[in-house]
Amino acid sequence: MNAEFFEAIEDIEKEKGIPRGYMYDKIRQAMLAAFRRDHPENEDNVEIVLDEEKKRIDMQVNKLVVEEVTDPAHEIDLDSAKKISRRAKLNETVAIPVETKKFGRIAAQAAKQVIIQGIREAERGLVYEEFTSKEHEILTGVVSHVEPRNGSVSIRISSNSEYTEALLPANERVKGEELTEGDRIKVYVVEVKNATRGPQVMISRTHPGLVKRLFELEVPEIYDGTVEIKSIAREAGSRTKMAVLSNDPNVDAIGSCVGPKGARVAEIVNELGGEKIDIVNYSEVPEEYIAAALSPSEVVRVTMFEDGKSCQVVVPDSQLSLAIGKEGQNARLAAKLTGFKIDIKPESQV
Repeated sequence: MNAEFFEAIEDIEKEKGIPRGYMYDKIRQAMLAAFRRDHPENEDNVEIVLDEEKKRIDMQVNKLVVEEVTDPAHEIDLDSAKKISRRAKLNETVAIPVETKKFGRIAAQAAKQVIIQGIREAERGLVYEEFTSKEHEILTGVVSHVEPRNGSVSIRISSNSEYTEALLPANERVKGEELTEGDRIKVYVVEVKNATRGPQVMISRTHPGLVKRLFELEVPEIYDGTVEIKSIAREAGSRTKMAVLSNDPNVDAIGSCVGPKGARVAEIVNELGGEKIDIVNYSEVPEEYIAAALSPSEVVRVTMFEDGKSCQVVVPDSQLSLAIGKEGQNARLAAKLTGFKIDIKPESQV
């Protein structure tokens, strides 16, 4: 075990971020496993001495010096001990050097596998820790493969110096969005699982959290907390409704999100492939909140029912189709946004 060995460990630490102490432990385990494979009788008296300063790794078997040997695996007679160390005395322990070159081929192969497995486990641990810290955040990835049969997409995502492959299932893709190999796209990290084959990063393009994080990146007032996103309802690829609240009376929440000449919201709409975004003011008063959520439709009045979970909304006859929306989308998103069941009626019918 020469200086090159220790230099290799240092390189692994620099390149992969695996601590030297971790690798040294794995090397000790590997050498002990190799020795015990050929010497199963030696269990607890084998020691690995690792010296970084002298750039040496030595293995030794500790045996008790006795007059008459009854357990060869743990005992040694005085004459034999004197050949190893002149200072050897009865009832003391002597360290017997082990030549690792004498390890059998199978034992050496087993040691190699322990070290390789140790590196893999450490790499997986580093990847898991890195991407766990990115849960509920946006990462940029590169499309590496598109599966034509089921529509799922493999995406290579990175965070700092760590990389991993993540699967974007068909049901987490935006409807109508065309993806090809080499495309760079933003994805939302839903969850990170520590599976047997390594970390599994669950990503999405349809999650409402993607819209929220995009606005945080684009709108300084949201990032610093001046404007707060209270709720988001989304039908990916088609339309999103978002309720916002200003914590500063001098700051217009909707205006901040839209930006000068609509530049901020346009940037996000472009990232989402043309998905429409309705931004409304949040209110603690349910009637006001529900009326705002049905935008762009006008609302005559909102009547809350006794259950506190549903209401009736009256709109002008000319606004009925706008309030309901195409295939009921506007009403559906407003209900999801506010958390209330909404029954829409035309003014003439009421």
